[in-house]
Amino acid sequence: MTTGAQQHSLTDLPLPEQEFVDSAYARLDALRASYRERQGRIHSTHGVGNAQAWTEREALSAHLGEMAARLEGVEERLVFGRLDMVDSSTRHVGRLSLSHDDGTPLLVDWRAPAARPFYQATSAKPEGVVRRRHISTRDRRVTGLEDELLDASAAHGLELQGEGALMHALSEARDGRMGDIVATIQSEQDRIIRASDKGLLVVQGGPGTGKTAVALHRIAYLLYAHRERLERSGVLLVGPSRLFLRYIEQVLPSLGETGVVSVTVGDLVPGVHARASEDEAVARIKGLPAWAAIVKEAVRALAKLPREDQELRVWNRTVTLTRADVEGARRRAKRSGRPHNVARESFARELMDVLALRLAREAGDADSEGGVDPEVKRSWLIEIRDSIDCRRAINTAWMPTSAQTLLRRLYARPEVLAAANRRAKSPLRPDELALLVRPRSALWTVSDVPILDECEELLGPMPSSSAPSQEMDPAELERARAAIEGQNLGGGIVTAQMLAEHSAAQESWAPLSERAAKDRTWAYGHIVVDEAQELSPMAWRALLRRCPSRSFTVVGDLDQRRGSTRPPSWEKALGPAARAFAAEYALTVSYRTPATLTSLAEGVVARAGSPVLYPMTAVRDVEGCYRVTHADAPEEAPASSRRDSPLWRAVVDAQREAEQRLD
Repeated sequence: MTTGAQQHSLTDLPLPEQEFVDSAYARLDALRASYRERQGRIHSTHGVGNAQAWTEREALSAHLGEMAARLEGVEERLVFGRLDMVDSSTRHVGRLSLSHDDGTPLLVDWRAPAARPFYQATSAKPEGVVRRRHISTRDRRVTGLEDELLDASAAHGLELQGEGALMHALSEARDGRMGDIVATIQSEQDRIIRASDKGLLVVQGGPGTGKTAVALHRIAYLLYAHRERLERSGVLLVGPSRLFLRYIEQVLPSLGETGVVSVTVGDLVPGVHARASEDEAVARIKGLPAWAAIVKEAVRALAKLPREDQELRVWNRTVTLTRADVEGARRRAKRSGRPHNVARESFARELMDVLALRLAREAGDADSEGGVDPEVKRSWLIEIRDSIDCRRAINTAWMPTSAQTLLRRLYARPEVLAAANRRAKSPLRPDELALLVRPRSALWTVSDVPILDECEELLGPMPSSSAPSQEMDPAELERARAAIEGQNLGGGIVTAQMLAEHSAAQESWAPLSERAAKDRTWAYGHIVVDEAQELSPMAWRALLRRCPSRSFTVVGDLDQRRGSTRPPSWEKALGPAARAFAAEYALTVSYRTPATLTSLAEGVVARAGSPVLYPMTAVRDVEGCYRVTHADAPEEAPASSRRDSPLWRAVVDAQREAEQRLD
């Protein structure tokens, strides 16, 4: 990961940005107060007039309340961008449109045409923009700036922050070659940002090439260019760590307003936050595509045929559930193609119907042709539901199971995992399976999550987690009736049902990003993956099912892949996602990382036996850009003791120092 954002203390920030943010919030507060004050005046006249007048007042009050609520929901990141144009005008971009008292624009809504250059201008096609500034805020205070210089020829007198300052310095270098290099960088970035969103696009780039920043700008470009579609479906951003996701918020705060859900692979399944560590060999095994077949066999084994017919006690009678009954119901349920827990509903319903009809006929409740009155059948169904024998027999034949329960069982019971592995004809060896054994209480690791996702896909939700009834809550209806009676409006055009539904609709509203993050089955319009070279085939399966359109932007560097194996190409590295592969763009210029460091890194990789696949050109160097730390450590030490070695501690200290610079 590369970091282009430069965070500054508040005292270092240009005062005008804080002044503008203050003025925008002041205007926001004034509008909120105005709407609430007008709403309060309307409420003070309740009870006056007939039902129609009451309805009109309620409609106006609701409108003012919704306007106030919309403004009250815009607290964080009100302002996140600024455009400096070639005509010397400026525009600030934010979450909504605000105007001064005289009607002149104060803040441009990010969806407005005037904000389009903020998302679509590039260095190659600046669209009249000299500088694009990203403004990070927290609690109404400016916390960081990141500038992009789009037109260096018109940048005289502009103070630049972050990467914009670096690019300007490169373009102003006396060496004419630098100007050509900057043009190359801008051309490469422009092609990537504006590339089609059809299929999977790979952005390959080594350290310092700015690949992550380019990918983020591509997200912004797509969010604006395809706003109508992506506002409905959203964008999923998958990063390597929570630290990376915090960095994204700093560099491009505008993404927080546009339906972007940011997660790590360990957070893909709602309710699971995998943080435990494990050996690299174990993680590699868990990432293999064989797990798709293993999980399928493990789920299939949850539906079992009884060895023989069963005698079940229902109320004061005994009824027979035959093996053929179970086999027929199971065959029809599986034919539906629905997930295990969902298909179980039809399986259980069919067996209960069979038993109810059998009990009715044996009790003499059937007519001469064997038919049973629906009320009689319904009474027997109630008895069957209350029967412990019936519940046990149906559950044993088709056990409802959660994804976490199933996977914990596979890890904790080697014989169950081995049986599923054998039925799946998996290539996993017994010694590899032995590495997976662990107690049920073990914490989830990142590599467990794609397998959990596979389990979720095949199992479906547990019966208890099915969607709640859509019927209106009786308590809500009663409160609404009381309100109408209190206003003496009984019999009017406003009903209790209408008021209750309006209240429920307001409570159920949530931003797209929140709804999508809680829904494992959400279909995203586009997915962006950073450090994609680290993803396993199982992780790619999980992402593919979240994007039926197969619209991906994939960012990474094969030369930085961890572990002893490195795929020879991106098509090999993508696993099952390779079928969506559309194009690959390689960033060739490293303008952030000093040449000394790139040379050292390439030497280390070459000595390890894997020469770089994508050579880079570093365009600058920094004296004293690295330091050498010597630490005594045994040549070979067991993994259990390596954390106590001086070398390990030196590495950990260096990593912590680097992370602190990002915070």
